[in-house]
Amino acid sequence: MIDEPLERLRIAARRARELARNRAVTGLRHEDADDDVGTIDTDGALGFDPFPLLEALHRNGVRAVVIGQVAGIMHGSTELTGDLDLLWDGVPAHAPALAAAFTSVNAQLADETGTPLATDPDSFLRPKVQFTSPGAGGDCCTPALPWGTLSVREFLDRAIIAVDPSGLEVHYASREDLIQMRRALGRPKDLRRAEELDSLRAP
Repeated sequence: MIDEPLERLRIAARRARELARNRAVTGLRHEDADDDVGTIDTDGALGFDPFPLLEALHRNGVRAVVIGQVAGIMHGSTELTGDLDLLWDGVPAHAPALAAAFTSVNAQLADETGTPLATDPDSFLRPKVQFTSPGAGGDCCTPALPWGTLSVREFLDRAIIAVDPSGLEVHYASREDLIQMRRALGRPKDLRRAEELDSLRAP
């Protein structure tokens, strides 16, 4: 049993890369993922490694919170993923550091229609941008994105911090908040993963 969240993530990312190693490129992006299987079957799993971007965020002092299945893995989920989803506060003064972090890993941005965006602070002020980088792609969201009845701004304050021996700090959504997000999305994979997270609660 691996107890350290970042070590769990490292092992899961390595398993995802191994699973996808001999798979042909399909052109499927994270937004094309099947609602049941998830992004492990997309091209995002090819070479999946969220750590360069997570390290860049830390290095630039960005407080972006990991959500989605990467956060689930950090809580102990056994399902693999091929994308990295992030939530940040959307405060304009914080956007330059976010842009610097993404630029440092050669990330490319796009809006929700797939139209390319400049990797600059203004682009991050949208409710959501899609990104691709050599290690990981996904969505970078703010509380301005419609989240139904969820008060996701509060999720930022309740985020957990994982720290590894190198000093890397990664903020990730709490188990309870992640379960809420999963159930609100309501896709088969989300409901299944919410049940898994619920089963992982401490007795």
